[in-house]
Amino acid sequence: MIILSLLSLSLPLEDPVLKFLVVLIIILGAPILLNKIKVPHLLGLIMAGAIVGPNGFNILARDSSIVVTGTTGLLYIMFLAGLEIDMGDFKRNKWKSLTFGLYTFTIPLLLGFLGGYYLLGFSPLTAILFASLFSSHTLISYPLVSRMGIAKNLAVNITVGGTMITDILALLVLAISVGMAKGEVGSEFWIRLSVSVVAFGLVVLLLFPVIGRWFFKKVNDKISQYIFVLVMIYLAALLAELAGVEAIIGAFLAGLALNRLIPHTSSLMNRVDFVGNALFIPFFLISVGMLIDFSVFFKSLETIKVAALMTVVAIGAKYLAAVVTKKTFRLRREEGGLIFGLSSASAAATLAAVLVGYNIIISETETGEPVRLLNEHVLNGSILMILVSCTVSSFVSLANAQKIADANHEDTVASNNLEEERILLAVNYPETVERMVNLALIIKAKTNTDRLLALNVINEEKKESSEKNAEKILHNAVQMASAADVSLQPLTRYDNDVINGINNVIKEKKVTDLLIGLEGSKGFSPSFVYNLYNGYLQNENTTVLVYHAVQPISTIKRHIVVLPPRSQHEPGFFPALLRIWNIARNSRAKLSFYADSATLDVLQKIIRKVTIEADFTPIRNWKDMARAAQSLNPNEGLILLMAKRNTGAYLPEMRFIPDMLNLQFGDKNYLLVFPHTNKPEEYTEERSVNNHDDFVEIGNIIGKLFG
Repeated sequence: MIILSLLSLSLPLEDPVLKFLVVLIIILGAPILLNKIKVPHLLGLIMAGAIVGPNGFNILARDSSIVVTGTTGLLYIMFLAGLEIDMGDFKRNKWKSLTFGLYTFTIPLLLGFLGGYYLLGFSPLTAILFASLFSSHTLISYPLVSRMGIAKNLAVNITVGGTMITDILALLVLAISVGMAKGEVGSEFWIRLSVSVVAFGLVVLLLFPVIGRWFFKKVNDKISQYIFVLVMIYLAALLAELAGVEAIIGAFLAGLALNRLIPHTSSLMNRVDFVGNALFIPFFLISVGMLIDFSVFFKSLETIKVAALMTVVAIGAKYLAAVVTKKTFRLRREEGGLIFGLSSASAAATLAAVLVGYNIIISETETGEPVRLLNEHVLNGSILMILVSCTVSSFVSLANAQKIADANHEDTVASNNLEEERILLAVNYPETVERMVNLALIIKAKTNTDRLLALNVINEEKKESSEKNAEKILHNAVQMASAADVSLQPLTRYDNDVINGINNVIKEKKVTDLLIGLEGSKGFSPSFVYNLYNGYLQNENTTVLVYHAVQPISTIKRHIVVLPPRSQHEPGFFPALLRIWNIARNSRAKLSFYADSATLDVLQKIIRKVTIEADFTPIRNWKDMARAAQSLNPNEGLILLMAKRNTGAYLPEMRFIPDMLNLQFGDKNYLLVFPHTNKPEEYTEERSVNNHDDFVEIGNIIGKLFG
């Protein structure tokens, strides 16, 4: 079949193998070629689509296979935007996003209406629909910005939130304009539209998280989890269409709904991101390029006039909206430029609106020619507008994102000023491996991709059976970490004494954090408690974390964090706090801190630099601490900041905690954190974290570490 296709050389290509091969070559070649000349590869994919498409050399037809895969890519872009958004930042900046959304909707709408009504002579209804084309935009440059590691930047957060608002408003204008053109606008129309949109939003934002949490708790198969994500994307897109808005709004809301269930550092997130950027999103960009037809601009001066007006209004209006937003919130110049770059691309919603308006015939001429709501000049002009706006978006986003990334890099604390973390997982039980690896991926620093260690101590008396068990456990641990693009080093130690084996590795590898997993059914056994206090906690340079998990940490909505009095004075308080905050940052769970007023004062001063959701409740004594720990609801976890014996934060009542956890928390997730007790040479009581200057310094470090 392939040989015959090559010999006949019929265009467009019909053989599915040849078609897919051509697309793959484009996806592979565009980044390699364009990176050398500093051109964003997504622009190269659009141009490649124009060249091989039906309006170019007609090598590929824009058939159903291209459209379906390209549609998935568009939905993927919006889904990733919702999935990667920091919910703490999103809530904190919701009014900024709303303000930008109104700016970037009203300014283009006003300029577009004036241009359509006065310069092009459109009717008021047509001019409004024409103006709505400029209000919406597509986050076509978002994958590029995300790849540069600045997806959590304030400008990106504002733009992503504003995109949802302006696209919803623009598409509502489309729905209303179409209804008016068809004479369907009445009280029934408004009630139906309002009820359907509200119902759709509530179903996706409230019901999807419940379904997702249940699914991820019940199903561990990684392939099934990924397919489930695709199902949620398309289901939300379908519900959006049924509600009368575009599918892209549904995909974005699906990302928000699953935001807390797919940790940014997880293997599932890695799969979602990889498949989208490797396949679906490039297909979408190529499919957009296939719409470009340069020949139409040589056939009619009116088309050139309309296209020029549309392009100037689209780019100029988005630029004005970005400038006003920058001035309103006093953003840096490069942040304002990034807002303009991300919001200047017109593609998906614009194209959808143009096609809808073009297909609506409002009357006929005397010769029987159809009079459309949007004529063919607007249709062809929108193609040029899409090409130019995507080009501007690519270059402007790349330039400003690079400046922000460089500034972040310069502001980041140098690695030689921070303790280089090495996290050791003591893995002895197959059933605890996955949960321990997932926790390690969440608590690690974002720059740590190769300093995770997994150790299995082999009993020399049962050498043969222990070796087979160790090989299987360590292999599973390495695979799980690799799925998240993190390197995990497997270690084996032959020793009849497990504690000695682990402690020797801690000294040899200079381990900063030891993670121990409890079997779900056993919890704290007397022998483990003895080994913990008389063995593992004797390493004064190491923070020890004891983890008990009955459900994936990504399904935990809130962690209750209990801190003992005077814990802020301990040398290991700050590193232990970073671990706890990384849990919230990477799993997007909420933290509820319970501590005495002095400790809460420290936390509240530092947390101003951290973009996580947290609340604070003062407690006075041990009974209050116990009551706080016992207030767990379903899908909540407990984190106890403990203290090693003979330290200032140690309480005699802590010896009862293992029994309490065994009796009352056997069906709950909990984590015990024992901060290290090693005091650096410069550490003195006067330099403890009670000092106000240290609050500022620690807060700045945390803010830079968290980006």
